[in-house]
Amino acid sequence: MSVESIGVCYGMIGDNLSPPSDVVRLCQSKGIHALRIYFPDQATFDALKGTGIDLAMDVPNNVLPSLAYDASAASRWVQNNILAHDGVSFKYIVVGNELFGDAANNILPAMSKIWDALCSAGRCNQIQVSTAVSFSVVKNTYPPSYGEFGESFMFPIVNFLKNTGNPLMVSIYPYFSYAQNQAQISQDYASFKAPGPVFSDGQYRYQNLFDAMVDSVYSALEKAKGPRVRVIALESGWPGSGGVGATLLNAQTYNQNLIEHARNGTPKRPGNMEIYIFAMFNENKKEGDEVERHFGLFNPDLSPAYPINFNPEQNVCNAV
Repeated sequence: MSVESIGVCYGMIGDNLSPPSDVVRLCQSKGIHALRIYFPDQATFDALKGTGIDLAMDVPNNVLPSLAYDASAASRWVQNNILAHDGVSFKYIVVGNELFGDAANNILPAMSKIWDALCSAGRCNQIQVSTAVSFSVVKNTYPPSYGEFGESFMFPIVNFLKNTGNPLMVSIYPYFSYAQNQAQISQDYASFKAPGPVFSDGQYRYQNLFDAMVDSVYSALEKAKGPRVRVIALESGWPGSGGVGATLLNAQTYNQNLIEHARNGTPKRPGNMEIYIFAMFNENKKEGDEVERHFGLFNPDLSPAYPINFNPEQNVCNAV
């Protein structure tokens, strides 16, 4: 497995978190080779310079309207937040996070203008552009071959990704599917612990919910005429507290199994898959249900919430 296929989402919605310089040193010590941040952050850029850690960086939702219909604004955004930071290994620009409704109409024009600005600067062969969508943009997800996009804004986005060779980024959370439907989804199936295949879909056999969810996205892409668009699981994780089945042991089990599973891909798309684990820390100021504040791999003081090995082939537990 390529260790570069595993990243971590570095959210900062907390009032007790360590500075980015310490967080980057933590990543280096634990073998974390990729990060996602949710907005441009100068302190994080400074900490990442020269480290070789790949960065997926969001264009925040509230910025999209100003970029969607103004090419010069998009060019300035790229200049100020990407080109001005030599030594930072930008890998992905994520234009908007889980938008729906009228706000989703800004995704494609903003993506297009960001892409054009990168290409004008000679960087679109180094940095890819996408958007992060919720799994709920897919309907008819069981069996996976029935998957299709239920949101009309997805079809032109898929066409853009297909034509530019960029990936689709999706939040894939078996935890929430399990927590909301325990009568039909077992914890073992949701956390990679099922002893054998749970069901078959044509030629494909499914032993875990993660694969079934990802392959339903691939089925939707095929129906949207984007069969070669690659899927990146830009968020996936399991909470350690605050909800049904949310324990440190269950979180450790899911995330370790997820890391080890990344090398396999899915039945429809075998091979190495790129996955970002949510999240680096428990974020005590995050809004929403209590469970949302308990996805951290690490505590705010940088101690591990539980042991996790980001490079399983080395057979060394990095987070102890």
